[in-house]
Amino acid sequence: MDLADKLMNVIVITISLLALFFLHQYRFLNSLISTARTLFKENLTGKVVLITGASSGIGEHLAYEYARRGARLALVARRKRRLQEVADVCEIIGSPESVYILGDVSNIDDCKRFIDATVNHFGQLDHLVANAGVAPVCLFEDYDDITKASPAMDINFWGSVYSSYFAQQHLKKSKGKIIVISSCAGWVFAPRTAFYNASKAALISFYETLRIEFGTRIGITIVTPGFIDTEMTEGKFLSKEGRLEVDREMRDVQVSLMPVESVENCAKAIVESARRGDRYLTVPSWMETTILWKVFCPEIMDGWNRFMILGPGSSYRDSPSKKILHVVNEIKQLLLP
Repeated sequence: MDLADKLMNVIVITISLLALFFLHQYRFLNSLISTARTLFKENLTGKVVLITGASSGIGEHLAYEYARRGARLALVARRKRRLQEVADVCEIIGSPESVYILGDVSNIDDCKRFIDATVNHFGQLDHLVANAGVAPVCLFEDYDDITKASPAMDINFWGSVYSSYFAQQHLKKSKGKIIVISSCAGWVFAPRTAFYNASKAALISFYETLRIEFGTRIGITIVTPGFIDTEMTEGKFLSKEGRLEVDREMRDVQVSLMPVESVENCAKAIVESARRGDRYLTVPSWMETTILWKVFCPEIMDGWNRFMILGPGSSYRDSPSKKILHVVNEIKQLLLP
């Protein structure tokens, strides 16, 4: 085995170096393919799209963007009133028909039910948008009951997996697509978000594998948003007690001065990416550069996140990220009273 490993080291490194000479040609070919996809984007008129987590945030605005393009919608979430309001707006702005289905994606029976209900109602399924998510924010060592963090995997990961499992046969018939909303947190690891980061990294790995398994039968677009203007960036987190709470102070620590992309722009970019059949989309696009930092300078990125978000103090109120935001806000008050 030692000899085989040494031989593979030589072969793989040699092939990798040779491949660099064809990188420009590969990128040029990709550009041509991307241009063709842009020119011949999918027409969504009459297509059936199921969106989970559609009562607010990215899911809500994805519903609006699909509606403007004439898609028929099945909207899934747990909040009936908000879901009904979103469905009503969708029909006003262009959707021929929008139905809402109450469901909890962490419940496998609910996932089967809302997939079956969609297909029974519309007769087909063309796009599955796996969007539902929740963000636990707490240091690992501060949990009194570690099971309180389990919704991160139950909703973010298993909710998407369950939905995809029951939707796959219908998507194969329609040559449809899965659009999975992961996050840049899949490779940018901030303190207090270990379970959220893990769930989003798991989504990337899982759907990368599914793309290989499905081949051309089902298209898969993996979306990795950065900071988007949603309830989450307003401070709606899962506490260490397992309750969804709005914590503005913690929001100031975790988000601080990071630029926040509008949810409307994010949703529009996602739908256009799905129409093109892109493999990946990062919104905002500058967040893609963090992959290079993670690959080539991981110590710098980890050290920076630890210093800014944790800082030297024992309380999150002492974190540099929060102090910097406070100073900037004070300056704004002086300049713009």
